[in-house]
Amino acid sequence: MMKFDTTKYINSVDNDEIKLVCSLSKAKYRTRHRLFTAEGLRAINTLLSSPVSVNTIYYTKNANQGLLVGAHCQLVQVNEQVMSKMSNNTTPPGLLAVCAIPNNKPVRNLSCNKYGLVLTRISDPGNMGTIIRTAAAMAISSIIVVEGVDPWHPKVVQASAGTIGMVDISCCNWQEVYNELKDCLCALVVRNGKPFEEIDISSKCFLVIGSEAHGIPNDWLKDCAWRATLAMPGKTESLNASVAASIALYQLYIRSLRPEK
Repeated sequence: MMKFDTTKYINSVDNDEIKLVCSLSKAKYRTRHRLFTAEGLRAINTLLSSPVSVNTIYYTKNANQGLLVGAHCQLVQVNEQVMSKMSNNTTPPGLLAVCAIPNNKPVRNLSCNKYGLVLTRISDPGNMGTIIRTAAAMAISSIIVVEGVDPWHPKVVQASAGTIGMVDISCCNWQEVYNELKDCLCALVVRNGKPFEEIDISSKCFLVIGSEAHGIPNDWLKDCAWRATLAMPGKTESLNASVAASIALYQLYIRSLRPEK
C-alpha cells in the first residue's frame, strides 16, 4: 500500500488553486486550461497507467489510498470541506486528480485503425462514458465525437472509470468524418437495418451511434455505407444508447475473430 508523502496542505476553499480545480466542472474552463478532473481510486489508477498526464492528486486524511501506484506527480492533502468543494459527487471519495487533456487527434489519424466509433450528439455523460469504457474493453481505441457532451466532462470520466485515458479521441464535425470514413461507416439504427452479422467488416468498420432521444440525423444517416439493427425478440421499442453500443461493439469483436468467407 502506498502512503502519500506530501509537504503541501490546503485547508481553504478560497485558495486560488482550489478555485481553478472547481472551475474545471465547466467546459469553457476545461478548454481554457486544457485540464480535466477524475475522482476515485479506480479511475485515477487507470489514468496513471495510461498515456494521460496526471498533474496533481488531492486527497483527504482518511482517503482510501489503496494500491495507488505510479503517482509521480504533485500530491496535496486537503481537508474534507475543500474536497467537498472540488468534488462533483454527492459523497466525495476523497481522491481527486487533475489531468492534462490530450491534444485533439485529427480524424485522419484515427481512421487508420480497422475499427472505431463515431458518437453523434450523445448528450448524456453517463452514456458516453459507458460507451468509451466498453470500447476500451474491446480494444477499440478510435473514438470520434461529433457534437454532444464534452468527452472530458467529469461524469463522462467517472462513467468511463478512467478508461478514457486508454483511447484516442477526436472531436470534429460530421463533414470531416464523412471525408475520411465514408466507405466504412455503419449506422446503428433501431429498425430497418441489416442484421449485424450481414455487415461486411472485412476491411474496416466504424460504428455510428446516435443520440439517446433522436438517433442519427437523417442527413448523416444517408452518408453511412451500411445500416445495422440489433435483433430484439422482446417487445421493447429500443435500447439505451450505451447498451446498444456495447452489444454492437461485442459483436464487432466476435466477428473480428472469425475469418470472413
